[in-house]
Formats: sequence, structure tokens, C-alpha cells
Amino acid sequence: MVVERKFIEDAIARYNVSKFLEGELDRAGFSKVDIQRTPMVTRISVSVTTPGRVIGRKGKSIRDLTEAIEKEFDISNPQISVASVSEPSLDPRLMAKKAVKGIEMGKNLRRILQFLLKEIMDAGALGAEIVASGKIVAKGGRAKTKRVFAGYIPKAGEPARLVHEAHVTAYPKSGAIGVLVRIVMPGTEFPDKKILKPLALPRVIAAATEDEINSSREETEAADAEKKKLAAAAQDARRRMPAQKRSAPRRHPQKRR
Repeated sequence: MVVERKFIEDAIARYNVSKFLEGELDRAGFSKVDIQRTPMVTRISVSVTTPGRVIGRKGKSIRDLTEAIEKEFDISNPQISVASVSEPSLDPRLMAKKAVKGIEMGKNLRRILQFLLKEIMDAGALGAEIVASGKIVAKGGRAKTKRVFAGYIPKAGEPARLVHEAHVTAYPKSGAIGVLVRIVMPGTEFPDKKILKPLALPRVIAAATEDEINSSREETEAADAEKKKLAAAAQDARRRMPAQKRSAPRRHPQKRR
């Protein structure tokens, strides 16, 4: 029982340290952390997009971070090493954070998802999926889900473990919106598939550009309101038409018993 308790305590400590570093190094482009415990030291490897922000001037920031981890989580002799993310477009968490930033700025959600999917697939991914769910419409509206995907994404069984994924939550004025990103890395070999090659993207996603994202949610809602107004006007005009011009409803013959 003591051994099982030790494993549980180690797992909880790893989770707490990961969450702490995620909050502290968010501005540095935090991607992931790997913790290895040895009898002498505890090695903490952090992957970020801008290592200079983690190290700081003359190593001051990384020393303060090491002291905070040692004091807060009672870890003896922690050693932090910083690595740079080689391809940010293939990192699920960085892509999810990018989507969250655009959503919180009030940009068009559908265009954000399409552009990020295009960026991931252009980087050489074999498959990608982005799902946004929550208060997408407006404040007080029902929760909805929007999903874009391309390529091959296994969802169940042993091949699903080869898919990299991350989930980040955005907090705009309308309410919480969760963003889930799944990516199949280039060169991934599945036991039930032959060697996969990158597929051609649909025209809508291939034509997505960063300029389209800059259109705000207010502009999209105004366009939708204009469409609804035109549809209501057409329906009102149809009601005012004479009864002779209206198409008579079809009558279905009654079935004989």
C-alpha cells in the first residue's frame, strides 16, 4: 500500500508542477514539461517558443523559478532546462492558445479555425482536427460546437495514442469556449495503415488567409442580421400575395382500410 501511495503522490506532484509552470511561462509560449526524478536531482525540461524570457537577464528569471518550485512543492535540488519548440505549427497547445487569443479578441471563430487548420496541414501534418464548443453564438445563447478537420485522425484503439492533443479554454464576454486540437505528426506510422501522405485541403480551408480573421465578430453578426432581415422581408411579401398566385398545397390521398 505504501508503494501505491508513493506513485499517487508523485503523479499529483508532477501535475501541480506542470500547472504551475503553465501559468508562470504562459507569455514565453509554454508548450510542455517533462519531469524526471533521480536520487540526486529532479530534472525539469521545459519547451517554450521564447527561451530568453524563461532564462531572463543573467539567468535571474530561471533562478527565481527554481527557488519557487523548491519552496512551493518541496522538491529537493530541482534543475530546470529550457528548450525551444522547433515547429510551433505542429504543437497542439500552441495552436489552441492561438485560437483562444483570437476568440477572446472577438474575431470570427469559423475563419480562425479554418486558418489554423491550414497552417497545421501546411507544416506537414498527416491529419488535424480543431473543435470549439461553448457559448459561440452570443451571451445567453445555447452552447454550440464547431469542428474543422483534414487528413487521417484515429479516434479509438491503440492508434489513438499516437495523436497529440491539447485542450485550452477561452473566456470571452459571451461565456467559456473550449478549444480542442488534435494533430498527427509527420512520419507517424500506424499499425493498421500504410505510409500516409499529406492530403489536399478543401477549397474553403486552402483559401483561408490571416486577413479574413481580422473581421470581428460584430461584423459577422451584422451580416447575419442583414440576411435575416432580407429573409423576413421576402416572407412578408409572400404573405401579401393574392391567394390565386400561391401554390396550392399538395393533398395526399387517404389510405383505404
